[in-house]
Amino acid sequence: MNTFKQHSILPGFNLALGFTLLYLSLIVLIPLSAAFIRTTELTWPEFWAAVTTPRVVASYRLTFGASFAAATVNAVFGLLVAWVLVRYHFPGKKLVDALVDLPFALPTAVAGIALTALYAGNGWIGQFLEPLGIKVAFTPLGIFVALTFIGLPFVVRTVQPVLEDIEPELEEAAATLGANRWQTFTRVIFPALFPALMTGFALAFARAIGEYGSVIFIVGNMPMISEITPLLIITKLEQYDYAGATALSVVMLVISFVLLLIINLLQWWSRRRSITS
Repeated sequence: MNTFKQHSILPGFNLALGFTLLYLSLIVLIPLSAAFIRTTELTWPEFWAAVTTPRVVASYRLTFGASFAAATVNAVFGLLVAWVLVRYHFPGKKLVDALVDLPFALPTAVAGIALTALYAGNGWIGQFLEPLGIKVAFTPLGIFVALTFIGLPFVVRTVQPVLEDIEPELEEAAATLGANRWQTFTRVIFPALFPALMTGFALAFARAIGEYGSVIFIVGNMPMISEITPLLIITKLEQYDYAGATALSVVMLVISFVLLLIINLLQWWSRRRSITS
């Protein structure tokens, strides 16, 4: 008996699997493989020297650190935004809901210019922050602001449908059993939201790692201070150092894959724990 055979309106399993593998190969596997193959033009000492210079290491630290911090903040406030949009009714709710998707549609260069105009020393917000000693534009803090801006929709749109599917009766049952609001949230609602929240975090984190357009306008791109790794890759491409650019790309790919794998394992562990409990 074939355990993989299931009734479906789509073509048979073999045909559908073939189209799936072909599409993934053309769109994902072959381009990524090309980066690894191009890197083989470098010897191991040359590769190691290219990806471990102080300037490159500083860009790794800034890129991944700012991306992780922005994704963490978005996980917290994205959950809050999704909660408000699902659980409350207020004037202008549809407008707020539409504004959440604005970073999706807004070109990254436009977002960078807009954020720079807001947070520069003479900007609408920056003119009040700089007298307090808080400088955003042309500093690493500007990277965090830009990555937070472009990553928020990923968390909200991932958590929102899951929150809508949670039955209010579960909260009422918890309250009937004597749970207070905090216990209801931490023991009833949050475990159901956690896998979706981790998915949103992973998407926001992955999007932030590869962000280029909005960051270069607000950050100033000073080596060892506010230079991100995608900018270094573009710089090497402009210098026709294709092997060096692909070497940095391979490092970014490997680190990103490992981090996303860890997040997916954490999601799997959370789902398994919720099922067994």
